[in-house]
This record gives sequence, structure tokens and C-alpha cells, in this order.
Amino acid sequence: MRTVSTPYGAIPVAGPVEFHPGGGVRACIPAARVTLHTALGPLVAQHSTDDLRRREVAALTFHGNGALRGLSLEERTTVPTPAGPVDAEMLTFHPCGALARVFPLNGRLSGYWTEQDEARLAGPLALRTPLGPLAARVICLRFGPGGQLLGLTLWPGEAVAVPTPAGVVAARIGVALRPDGTLRSLEPAAPVAVPTPVGPVLAFDPDAVGVSGDVNSLAFGPSGAVERVATVRTEVHARRAGDWRAVYAPRSRESLCGDTEREPVPMVLEFGQGALGLRWGAGPPEARVPLAGTEFSTRPHLAFLDAGLAALRCGV
Repeated sequence: MRTVSTPYGAIPVAGPVEFHPGGGVRACIPAARVTLHTALGPLVAQHSTDDLRRREVAALTFHGNGALRGLSLEERTTVPTPAGPVDAEMLTFHPCGALARVFPLNGRLSGYWTEQDEARLAGPLALRTPLGPLAARVICLRFGPGGQLLGLTLWPGEAVAVPTPAGVVAARIGVALRPDGTLRSLEPAAPVAVPTPVGPVLAFDPDAVGVSGDVNSLAFGPSGAVERVATVRTEVHARRAGDWRAVYAPRSRESLCGDTEREPVPMVLEFGQGALGLRWGAGPPEARVPLAGTEFSTRPHLAFLDAGLAALRCGV
């Protein structure tokens, strides 16, 4: 049986092996049981498959300095984390060897194994966080090189109550933190009023993509002020000297369901460098309005009154 040499010992491999330019192993597929001795304790890399959840053996990957980068575990294993012990199936690491991400489950979705099947295996985790104790089903936990909890991605349909500078907010999809433990962003689970430099805004993005909890529509600065917020229920009125006036509101588009209905496009307000930036979708702001010298007010946006109460049916 072919083996490759790594800082964790000789590893029996199957199939091709990828190498870094310096000659170290970048990725390989274990062909037999191998135990890697890590800072988290001994961990057994995945080397077998089943017919339902895990059809292929995931590659074992390494950083350029030889440190472990990604490890799919043979069996769900309890590992110590800065947020408490977690039963995990997949781990990633920083080049320094510190834990980077923890995935409690790592099943492969297919026509025979659905997201609902996988979700039934996910139990709530009791987590220690800088925001206080949280209990939730999570897809992933993310940590910094120094062991700080930087974020968590929640299972679809899961929500947690998060203390924020704007009060306690129910969060879905994810929560992101700074290395100092302050809240960076979250995805509101329901419309919630938050204070901004232009007035109160009803925050909610029905089109939020639930892939990762690292970037969310409601973001706070280090001081606790709102830096970014998406809304489908608030419009912004601006007035400057010289009789300049403008109204900014959420837009609409033809439903992605293709049923001739229309659905809202969230308006994203971003505050920075002394200005309000506004955009509708990804990309740079389409409009910028100086905060100084501008009189702002916010009003309810009456179109799509039922929007903002649930995610879009055909969102992307």
C-alpha cells in the first residue's frame, strides 16, 4: 500500500496525491485507518464510506507549512472547542494549528439523503459565547487563531435570541462576532426596528442567502452603531438646501417563481465615511448622500406589506 510522509506520520493513500510547491503534501485520500495526534487529541481521519450519507472519502488537506488544514472524521467525535465540547464530523484548522471551523455534521445531500434527513441528526448545542450562553442547532462554528468564537451558522428554520446594541433580536442563518467578542452582524429572523443615523428602520432581508453566517444584513460597528441594514418595509426621505429632495425605497422584481407575481428587492443602507450609501442587490452603492447638511426621515414602505414576514419562496 502506498504511503506519504507528513508531520503527523506516514499516511496510507488511495488515488493521486497533491503536493505544495515546496514538496509537502497538500491533499490526499486515506486508504486505511490513520490516527492523527492533534492539539484536540487523537483524531481518526475518514477512510470508509456508506451507501447513503457519505459516499466518498473526503481528502485530508494540509497547509504549506505542513500543519493540518482540513479533516473529515471517520466517526462523529467529541472535540473540545472554546465554545464548549462539540460532536463533530468535519474540522478545519489555521496554519498555526488552532481550530478554525467545526462542522457537527458533514453528510452529502442527494436524492436519497435530503437536507431534512440531515437536519434530523442535528441536535442543539449548548454554547458558551461572548454574548452569553446560546443553545441552537448549528451547521458550523468559526474560530479565530487565538481561539475567539467569530461566528456561527444556523440550520434553516433555527433562530436564537441575541443581545444587540438595538436590543434582543431573534437571529436566523447566522451571527458574526469580532475578535474582541463584540457583535459584528446577524440576520434578523423577523422584522425588527433598529435606530440608524437617518431614523428608525425596520430591518429584515427576505432574500438572505443561508449559506454562511459570516456576513449578514444587520451589521454593527465597534461602537454599537448600525453600519448596515437591509429593509423591505422602510423608505428614506432626504432633503438638502436648495430644495433638493429624494426618496429611496425598496424595489420590486418579477418573481423568480415565474408566476407573473412581483416580489420585493431589499434596500440596503450602509453608513460610513460621513455618508449614507444605498444599494439594491450586490455591488457598490448606487447612491450616496452626505449625512452632514441633509435632513433625513424614515417612513413605512406600504408596498408588499406581507413581505418581510417570511423568506422569499423562490429566493436565490
